[in-house]
Amino acid sequence: MLRRISPLFPGPAAPMDDPDLATIKRKLAELRTEHRDLDDVIARVQETQPFDQLQLQRLKKRKLALKDQIIRLESRLLPDIIA
Repeated sequence: MLRRISPLFPGPAAPMDDPDLATIKRKLAELRTEHRDLDDVIARVQETQPFDQLQLQRLKKRKLALKDQIIRLESRLLPDIIA
């Protein structure tokens, strides 16, 4: 039976080799850095009066998207546990 797998919710992961693991860890580090940097940018935008509400909304949306990507990659690093 063939099953369609969504790219957002992949099926059981094949065992990862070291280069793949290193790539995921490197990407995680980049995303975490960008996520942290957005905190500073958001704080600076809010300090300016009057601040651009639309820009602030876009920055926060980008930050949430980054958090989702981080969580997805972190879940790929954890081994599947059969309960």
